[in-house]
Order: sequence, then C-alpha cells, then structure tokens
Amino acid sequence: MFNISLPLRLQISLVIVIGAAFLKHYAWYNLLVYGAIALMWMVILQVSIRKLSGLLGAELIFLSLVALPLGWEKASFLMVRSLICLIVMNSFLLTLPPHSFGIALKGLPLPAPLKENLLLAGQYLEILLSEITRMQRSAQLRGLNGAGGWLRYASAAMIGALYIRTLERAERVYGAMVTRGYNGQLPIDATLNPKERFTLITVAITTTCITASSYLT
Repeated sequence: MFNISLPLRLQISLVIVIGAAFLKHYAWYNLLVYGAIALMWMVILQVSIRKLSGLLGAELIFLSLVALPLGWEKASFLMVRSLICLIVMNSFLLTLPPHSFGIALKGLPLPAPLKENLLLAGQYLEILLSEITRMQRSAQLRGLNGAGGWLRYASAAMIGALYIRTLERAERVYGAMVTRGYNGQLPIDATLNPKERFTLITVAITTTCITASSYLT
C-alpha cells in the first residue's frame, strides 16, 4: 500500500465522491472517467476484492429499491454513479485501521459539532462492516457460498436483523466512549504536510475539471 496518511486518504476520497455526485445527469463519458479513478483508488489502497464485493452487494440492494422507481434510464445512471462513490468510500473504510476514523476526520476543516456527528457515523460504519463480515461467515456455514448465495441470504432474511444488531452495538460503543471520557473532542492533531496538500489540490483540480466539463458538452 502506498504510504498515504489517514487524513489525506479521507480527503481524497471525499473529493472524488463530491465531484462524481455533482456530475450532470447522463454525462456517461465523465462518469466513466470517475469509474477509472475509483478503480485506480481501489488498487492504490489494495482493497480486498472479496470484502469489497460483499459490501457493495448489500449496499446496492438498498439503492436499487430507491432508484428503480425513477425509471430505467435515470435509475441506471444513478446506480452507476452510486456504485462509483461506494467503491471509493468503501475502499477507504475497508483499509482503515480499527477505531482510527477519528484520526482521519480530525484534519477536515469542519465545525466541531459536525465532526462529532461524522465521527459517530464513522463508528457506526465500522460496526456495520464488522456485522456484515459476521453475516458472511454465517452464510458460508449454512452452505451459501459465492456472491449469489450471499446476496440471497442478505436480501431474503438479514437486512432487518443487520440494522437492529448494528444499532444495538453502536449504542453500546457510544456508551463505552462516554464512560471513558469522550466529550466530542479528540486529543490528536492531524494536519497535512506541504506534499500532501499539493496532492490533495491536484486531485481537487482534476475532479473539478471533469465535473465542470460535463456541463459544457
């Protein structure tokens, strides 16, 4: 894995996702460029394809329920764009060391209350990833091997259970954080050095050009 600091990884991921989210509808060429960037980011972070595909499958089930009623043409673009954004953010989350989301979050230029909400959301996502991994093991023990078997297991029986289990664990984790003195602030510093700032600015300029060009064609 390239030696990329946690704050820089998070900020690059957010820049790519925001750029893709602001693309003009049906700008397929620009969307394919973002797709190539997402795959490149996945390779740079050396994400486990098996873990990524399992997580994407569960997430796309939820997205399809929202997008398909919008019509096939619009839904297809939204699904592909969502898939690209999920590849980028899941690549970041799957290569994140345990309980280190707060370190990555510290470097964002955001108000403290928003950082606290994002930190708690990040903790929930870590719990969600853990529960999905446990569900995959459970599915394999029941003989549901392969991506198709896992998706049938997730969609048919476990979506509601996943939500309840992760919510309960999130409440326990937050209670433990408060017991240990958590008050919304993290006693760490995470600033980018000049080289990292240059890398981030380069990525931001690139994504801005790609997104802006979608409105010029």
